[in-house]
Amino acid sequence: MHSTRGGGALGLSLLAPDWLSSRLLHRAVPCLMLAAAFMAGTVASAIADEKVKVHTVLIDGMKFSPQTLEVNAGDTVVWRNKDPYPHTATAENKAFDSGDIPENGTWKYVAKTKGTMAYFCKLHTTMKGVLVVK
Repeated sequence: MHSTRGGGALGLSLLAPDWLSSRLLHRAVPCLMLAAAFMAGTVASAIADEKVKVHTVLIDGMKFSPQTLEVNAGDTVVWRNKDPYPHTATAENKAFDSGDIPENGTWKYVAKTKGTMAYFCKLHTTMKGVLVVK
């Protein structure tokens, strides 16, 4: 027997018997709830990914590139040494010091303190850079 009035589960009562509409509703609701939870997690993850970024400073040809880098507090800065000899990334205000970064090596720093920090290579003092944390 088909229902002829509206208002059934998912608006299906016009097309299907009440027992079928009820059965679809019981299966659809958990699926819809799962999909909504998944989407909420995906959106939250995307928002978190937008806020925290990883930036790279290449050390190549005896210079830092880019020479000036602007990041947000919480971002990660990676220095990647492409030269055939070690270098350092050492803040003049002592906020960070990488120690020796070997050939093809990397060093990571999470920028937590806002401000402008000049840095240099302790092994090659003509190499200079600036990290701006907003």
